[in-house]
Amino acid sequence: MGGFWDSIGHGIAAFSDFICGYPLFFLLIGGGLFFLVYSKFAPLRYYGRAIGALRVKDDGAAGQISSFEALTSAIAATVGMGNIAGVAVALSIGGPGAIFWMWVSAIVGMATKFFEGTLAVMYKGKDDAGETQGGPMYMIVEGLGKNWKPLAVFFSIFGLIGTLCVMQANQLTESVTTLFFAPEQNTATLRLIIGLVIMIIVSFVVIGGIQRISKIATKLVPTMVALYFLLVIFILIRHIGLVPGVFRDIFTGAFTPRGALGGGIGSIIMIALTGVRRAALVNEAGVGTASMMHGASKNNEPVREGLVAMIGPSIDSGLVCTLTALAILIGSAIDPSIIPSGSGLNSMEGLRYALLAFGAAIPRVGGYLLFVMVILFAFSTMFSYSYYGQKCTGFLFGARYAKYYNYFFLAMLVVAAVIPLRVAVSLIDAAYALMAFPTMFTLFCLAPKARKEMDRYFARHKKQR
Repeated sequence: MGGFWDSIGHGIAAFSDFICGYPLFFLLIGGGLFFLVYSKFAPLRYYGRAIGALRVKDDGAAGQISSFEALTSAIAATVGMGNIAGVAVALSIGGPGAIFWMWVSAIVGMATKFFEGTLAVMYKGKDDAGETQGGPMYMIVEGLGKNWKPLAVFFSIFGLIGTLCVMQANQLTESVTTLFFAPEQNTATLRLIIGLVIMIIVSFVVIGGIQRISKIATKLVPTMVALYFLLVIFILIRHIGLVPGVFRDIFTGAFTPRGALGGGIGSIIMIALTGVRRAALVNEAGVGTASMMHGASKNNEPVREGLVAMIGPSIDSGLVCTLTALAILIGSAIDPSIIPSGSGLNSMEGLRYALLAFGAAIPRVGGYLLFVMVILFAFSTMFSYSYYGQKCTGFLFGARYAKYYNYFFLAMLVVAAVIPLRVAVSLIDAAYALMAFPTMFTLFCLAPKARKEMDRYFARHKKQR
């Protein structure tokens, strides 16, 4: 029997590695490049207008939260463990040059998010309780037509799986046991207790629904990003002499074949693939999660919501990932012995690498300061992901059953703290990829309508000046 389940686990891992590789790369990055050009480079031309859009409110519009609350709640979901462990993994595989390609992914991700946010408001729907909802499943049914409902069901099924915070709960548990307990104390009982504590903390927020999640996110997200910024700025100032070399390595490494990966253009492609894949999984542009949050906003102007939505990747894949990379590269320069051997790391080893690098940059306390950020990042993700899964449950089984998803979500946090992580992460990564395919297909189909709305919006505002 063990051999059978081992085979299932290897099969899931192999499928996840395949679909999250080149297929997802070409879908999200190729699609993002298309949206960047098709939007007339909106992320680069209208970023200032996007910041201004955060101040506008449509209190009379259908929805549950403001655009600012939608943005911070979406960022709360995306600024998570991937911004730390994922960046460390990318650096271990692709070297410093992978960060340059993360920046590229952030820009194209902003274009994708622009279309996601716009279409989420254009094609809101109603659940069976009559409440206005948004997200890819409603974009599909309302935008493509009722005949496409099986595609919406497909998205929602994998949305239930992909939004379980298995990796976040497991890595948070690993961080606690690694920093504060000896290896022989890392027992199933200890991990169960930590899992129960995580569940109790998360339950105080998620049981309150989208209003409580959004209220917490509006306070938590700016605070934790600001604290992380100050932490890394302190590291940069403390080791200012190393900073020019770090940036030089990022730019030269982006186009220079790395010896461990072989030579030639194939190595450069691998570096690019590593950076953009990690950034795409971090900012979730094209996956469809954020459109569920932006679809809940009180906004009668779809394009304005699209402008707000495109801010997200600039913060998570742009700012936060860059902060992590700079700190890790400086820590690695100070203590080269912490640089991992081999071609790459898994997520848990990536987190350990990041903790060691911060510890080298700020002796004695750096690792503990990063651990505080790990806690904030992990919990912020858990809060928002519960809402995504609840929306998928409501679409599949009816609004009256959506609340029960929260109890399943909370129970899985405890399970995640105890179980081995590899197969679970592979399953969730594959689910994310399978969410992206229907989402991107829908965005491609409806992009001309979003483009017409965009042209009308900017023409109207140009006349108002």
